[in-house]
Amino acid sequence: MSQASSVFRFATRSDAGIEWSLRRNCSVTPAQLGALYASLCVVSLGVAGFFWSQGATLVLPFAALELLAVAAAFLIWARHATDSERICLTEGRLVVELESGGRLERREFPRDWVRVDPPPGSGQLIEVRGAGQSVRVGRYLRADLRPALAREIRLALRGA
Repeated sequence: MSQASSVFRFATRSDAGIEWSLRRNCSVTPAQLGALYASLCVVSLGVAGFFWSQGATLVLPFAALELLAVAAAFLIWARHATDSERICLTEGRLVVELESGGRLERREFPRDWVRVDPPPGSGQLIEVRGAGQSVRVGRYLRADLRPALAREIRLALRGA
């Protein structure tokens, strides 16, 4: 491993430039969550149907209400399951893309005008500023690793 590639812990180098890709840590994919919800529906409606056939008519509406509430919670979770941050340094510019809830926010900074401020305290995000705009990154990285990411981005901006 060369000295230059060992400097970057979080980045991926390519011919196009240097890229940092930070993603939300999700142990269940939206497809797996959908399968779990379908099986929950089958079991819950099966039990409710049995009790409804035995004369407990209010069990079925409450089971349906419960499944609607669970569906709403799962949809809110699934909407943010693919949230991510992508920072790319290429051709004299730093591009920051933030995806949250299906919305993509993109900011471009001229390489020579970028300032990367490390988090001042624990739990704070890294601020990237330049050309009259700013963006905060690092929300999908542990707080204790954010200063190392800030150093890495600054080092890449200087041309290492």
